[in-house]
Amino acid sequence: MSGPSRNNQYDDRVLYQGDPWVRLDTLPRLLAEGWRRTLWDGGVVSVVRTPFQWAMGSPVIEIETGGYMGDVGLYVPQVQLAEALELLGFDPEEPADG
Repeated sequence: MSGPSRNNQYDDRVLYQGDPWVRLDTLPRLLAEGWRRTLWDGGVVSVVRTPFQWAMGSPVIEIETGGYMGDVGLYVPQVQLAEALELLGFDPEEPADG
């Protein structure tokens, strides 16, 4: 399975709560929440970034009431990047367009 569709794969790094986090991809909110569940089940912490806020927990009420459902950034701690990619079935060495 190819990795997230970015030309500069995993270059978007930010400081969140004092630690470096890496953006896995930008994708629709519902898909991102599904990926977050997979990551959580595998022991990887994740956070989504909407245009309005960082969301550490999945705000089910926001989803159910039709809150922001557009594209979000899905981030994981830099120290868990390799583990996150493995859980999602991505090859960290594979080119982004491959």
